[in-house]
Amino acid sequence: MRREPDFFGEQELILIYIAKKLKEALRLEKVLTDAGFDYLVEPDKYSGGLIFRSERIGAFFYVAEESDPAARALLVNSGFAPYQTQDE
Repeated sequence: MRREPDFFGEQELILIYIAKKLKEALRLEKVLTDAGFDYLVEPDKYSGGLIFRSERIGAFFYVAEESDPAARALLVNSGFAPYQTQDE
């Protein structure tokens, strides 16, 4: 279920996905909600474009650290490619 930041308190939140389109964000919200995950979604900037780089706004999806492995597995099984940091 989509939650507000204060729901998570001091918990470590892990970025699991950046949706670049509204339709994609809405589909992911449904997948996470139907699976019973608590998640936070916030708008933020990302860099996009191959030839002409520009800053764009996307929906950044976060889950609590203990939910990270299961949430990533759900994303993969649902056809999403989870966000990966540089060191992964």
